[in-house]
Amino acid sequence: MLCENCKERQATVHLTKIINNEKYVQHLCEQCAREKGEFDFDFPSFSLQNLLSGLMNLDAQSAGQVMGFTTQKLQCDNCGLTYAQFGQLGRFGCSRCYNAFNERLVPLMRRIHGSTQHLGKIPKRAGGTLKLRRSIEELRQKLQEAVAREEFERAAKLRDQIRELEEQAREGENNEQ
Repeated sequence: MLCENCKERQATVHLTKIINNEKYVQHLCEQCAREKGEFDFDFPSFSLQNLLSGLMNLDAQSAGQVMGFTTQKLQCDNCGLTYAQFGQLGRFGCSRCYNAFNERLVPLMRRIHGSTQHLGKIPKRAGGTLKLRRSIEELRQKLQEAVAREEFERAAKLRDQIRELEEQAREGENNEQ
């Protein structure tokens, strides 16, 4: 498809705008898109180190302070790596760095993964009962939240679901034996 503006080069930028519930579509080459100011082609460089530094609020100027603590004082006693260096490198120097930086890693892991506890994956073939147990635990948490919010109809439905899954889990355990 040729550029709708110059009609010379191949259209590689496809813009869709919705204005007042009306859809406008344009097919432009990179040069015409730049000239119209519709698209910025200068992407910042991406690296894992930049991602980790951003998550830890570290950069070259602010590497001295993270969450009110001085990062230069936090250092691994085994390899000598500081927390600021970890933020710049994006990797640890040794296995003991996990313990040395533990107080800062817990909030970081919670921010990245949403949890500090690894649950892992369950194999499809062998994890039927374990999946049921996890589902039951999730439903119990939802049940507690529903009761706290006084959503008793929802709580009753969740209670029934839990009982049904517990029965399935018991049957599954009996079948495995």
